[in-house]
Amino acid sequence: MIILLTWILAAYGMTQIIVHGSIFQSTREVIRRTAELNIPVISPLFDFIRGIVTCMMCCSTWVGFFMSLTVYSPFGVIYAAHPVFGIFFDGMLASGSVWAVNSIVEWFEENR
Repeated sequence: MIILLTWILAAYGMTQIIVHGSIFQSTREVIRRTAELNIPVISPLFDFIRGIVTCMMCCSTWVGFFMSLTVYSPFGVIYAAHPVFGIFFDGMLASGSVWAVNSIVEWFEENR
């Protein structure tokens, strides 16, 4: 249980840094400018990436995929599922968990 909670908090932290952190501000700006260049193949790709790095739910899905591949796979361990299913459902777990934590944090920020 502690491992799962730690995994969820790590996913939240990584997503928070990517989406709102000042350390990635210039990277997000480069992605935005590249998406607006209207280059046939590159702009749609960078527009997709821009959507990922500006949305807590979208980014956390990909963070969950990454953490499942590199750190730990909660779904794969708990249900002993095929690794592909574990990676997919870990992304969904990260997305839902990060969304829930982020909603609580935003509620407290609005009501202080």
